[in-house]
Amino acid sequence: MASASVFRTSEVARILGTTPQRVRTMVRFGLERPARRGRALEFGFQDLVLLRAAHGLLKAEVPPRRVRLALAELARQLPPSRPLSGVRIYADGRQVVARDGRAAWQPDSGQVVFSFAVDELARRAGVVVPVQCRRKRRSAPVRDPREEAMAWFDLGLAQEGKDPAAARTAYRRALEFDPKLGDAYINLGRLTHESGDLAEAARLYHLALECDPNDPIGHYNLALALEDQCDTTAALSHYQRAVSLDPVFADAHFNLGRLLERLGRHTQAIHHLLRYKKLSGDG
Repeated sequence: MASASVFRTSEVARILGTTPQRVRTMVRFGLERPARRGRALEFGFQDLVLLRAAHGLLKAEVPPRRVRLALAELARQLPPSRPLSGVRIYADGRQVVARDGRAAWQPDSGQVVFSFAVDELARRAGVVVPVQCRRKRRSAPVRDPREEAMAWFDLGLAQEGKDPAAARTAYRRALEFDPKLGDAYINLGRLTHESGDLAEAARLYHLALECDPNDPIGHYNLALALEDQCDTTAALSHYQRAVSLDPVFADAHFNLGRLLERLGRHTQAIHHLLRYKKLSGDG
C-alpha cells in the first residue's frame, strides 16, 4: 500500500469483494474520479466509501447514469464538515436514497422521503438490526407474565410491516409483563430510531444492554444512534464492543473502519475494512 490512506485498484477490489476490472468499470462510468500516478489509479478513503455505495446500488440494479447523477449531487449537497462516510446510501427500487440522521432524500431530485417510507427503506437497508426473541419459551400450559410478554413480542414482530405504531405498543406491553426482555427494548428502540427520535432510541438501547451487557446487536444499534447524534467517541466504543463480542459481525467491522478512518486512525481502519470484506461474502 502506497500510504496509510491511499488504495490501489486491487486493494479496493479486495475490500469491496469484487474484481479490479469491476472497479475500473465503475471509474469509466464516471462514478469516481480517483487520482492517477502514471497509468495507475489511486483511491482515498472517501473514494472507497463512494465506490462501496456505487457498487451496492449497481447490484440493486439502479441504472449507472442515475447512480452517477445521485452521487455527484450528494457530494455537492453535503457541507464540507459532513463527509460522505457519515451518510447512509441505499436503493429504493431504481431510486437512490440518502439518509443523514433524521433527514432522508433522493439526491438527484432533492425530493424528501417521508418518515413512513424511511422506516421501510431503513429496514431493508439494514440501518439497524432487528431481532427475533432469543429467549426460550416455557412449555407450561398456563402462561405466566414471561409468556404473556412473549405473546406481545410476537405480535409486535407481526405488526412491524403493517402498522409500526401498533408494533411499538405491543413491544411496550411486552415490557410491562417482563421488564427484562432485552429484545423488546432493541426492537422498540429500532422503530423509535427509524422514526427520528434518536435520544429516545439511545435510551432504549441502553436499557437493552442493562438486560444483557454482552449483546453485540445492542451495542451496534446504540453505536448507530450515537453516531447519528454526532457522539463519535461513544459510538466508536460501542462498535468496538460489538466486534469484540461478535468477531464475525461484518457491518460492525465496516462502520468501525469508517469511523476510525474519519478519526485519522488509518491502520486500524484498514484492518476492519478487510475483515468486513472477508466476512461479507461478496464476490
